[in-house]
Formats: sequence, C-alpha cells, structure tokens
Amino acid sequence: MKALFVKIKNWVTDVIAEMKKVSWAKRKELVGATALVLLISIIMAIYIGALDWVFSQLLKLILPGQ
Repeated sequence: MKALFVKIKNWVTDVIAEMKKVSWAKRKELVGATALVLLISIIMAIYIGALDWVFSQLLKLILPGQ
C-alpha cells in the first residue's frame, strides 16, 4: 500500500514539473483564436444551411407531391 502512495506522489510531482514547462498562450492569442473558430463555425453553418435549402428546393422540383 505504501508503494502505491509513493507512485502517486511521484506522478503528481512529475505532472507539476511538466506543467511548468508548458508554453501557455497569451490572452490576445487566445481571444483571436477563439474569434476565428467562432467565425469559421458561423460561416460553415450558413454554407451548410444554404446547401440544405438548395437541395430541398431541387427535391421539391423533382418530387412535386412531397
């Protein structure tokens, strides 16, 4: 049982050491990347919605009873 606690302690120590080596993004970079992801998501949603509308209109022409 003692060996388990030693392993856990070593793991936590290693995690803390690795986290200190991480190069974290600056706030400005993070905000810019987030804005870009949101913009691309909105553009893709509009694009897919437009394609859906076009294909539904084409299907209405092909299958008039629907």
